Amino acid sequence: MVSRDQLLNQLLQREQRYVELEPRLVQLAATPNSPEYQQHSKELAQLKEIVMLFRTYQRIEREVGEAEQLVHAQADVDVRQLAKDEVVSLRRQQTHLWEELERLWKDEHGAPDRPVIVEIRAATGGREAGLFAGALYRMYSKYTANCGLSVEVMDSHPTEAGGFKEIIFAVKGPGAHERFKFESGVHRVQRVPTTEAQGRIHTSTATVAVLPEPEEVDLPSIPAKDLQIDVFRSSGPGGQSVNTTDSAVRIRHVPTGLMVTCQDERSQLRNKEKAMRVLRARLLDRLAASAKTQRASTRKEQVKGGERSEKIRTYNFPDQRLTDHRIGLTLHQLDAIMDGRLEELVNALQAHEHAQRLGGRI
Repeated sequence: MVSRDQLLNQLLQREQRYVELEPRLVQLAATPNSPEYQQHSKELAQLKEIVMLFRTYQRIEREVGEAEQLVHAQADVDVRQLAKDEVVSLRRQQTHLWEELERLWKDEHGAPDRPVIVEIRAATGGREAGLFAGALYRMYSKYTANCGLSVEVMDSHPTEAGGFKEIIFAVKGPGAHERFKFESGVHRVQRVPTTEAQGRIHTSTATVAVLPEPEEVDLPSIPAKDLQIDVFRSSGPGGQSVNTTDSAVRIRHVPTGLMVTCQDERSQLRNKEKAMRVLRARLLDRLAASAKTQRASTRKEQVKGGERSEKIRTYNFPDQRLTDHRIGLTLHQLDAIMDGRLEELVNALQAHEHAQRLGGRI
């Protein structure tokens, strides 16, 4: 852990860099599409939260100094006591701000980005829900390609109509968690199914859960006696066999009842490896929820029951409209979004999160 003096020095350097970037961006504003403008703009955005917080910390430090001078210089007992109370209050604010600065620094300089495991499941809506789950998977696959990330399918259960009952995949690369952490929840779609002769709009849902993939140090080793491992032949849509060997693997964690199935690989060993990765991610998510119950980070809390009333986002195809209900954002470019152009949406969610952090602690 960095010492207080070291962190203070680093924060001063960050503030100085922020001061240098602001006028430079103004100079480059005439060419907003230039690589230099884009690079500086991104760097300034990354610095803003911690610099604004540090400036608030510095302001309170100055106010503490002024209040302490008043304590020593004031002869009136009542005024001196008020000044002492003010010092105590300001020091308390400083403590909270410093803790937040340490947290931000730790988040930035912690372990390198890890893969995330994304689980998409068809919820309410029958056949349409499965098709929508498939559409979400294709949207995320294109988005990862646009961002230079990679996708590794862990397990899938396709439907005869071309969708998925469930698909689980890992996303790897820098910023994977930051880009996907807002996707957990119930996604609702409104559109006219291809089988609807009357042209009526149907509503269905799919659930998404995003779980950071743990490293070995995040979880204690899992005793063999706590695992029930079964092997069987993998099957495709409708239950037909797609493999003539017992390569599919089902792993049940006996103490918690968590169960994972993987059958996409022809190798039983590879399916077992993938199943263990998903299981460990779910166990880590459960442990995090137990330690911080207020954050509601378990999959059950993330996606609840898949009911339409629990939605985080609506995809309205007739109106070409996407609405994120958490931040009240509506975008009228649904085709582009379904084609993987999620940047504007993700940027808005990140900006809202940063604003909440600043507003809630100052």
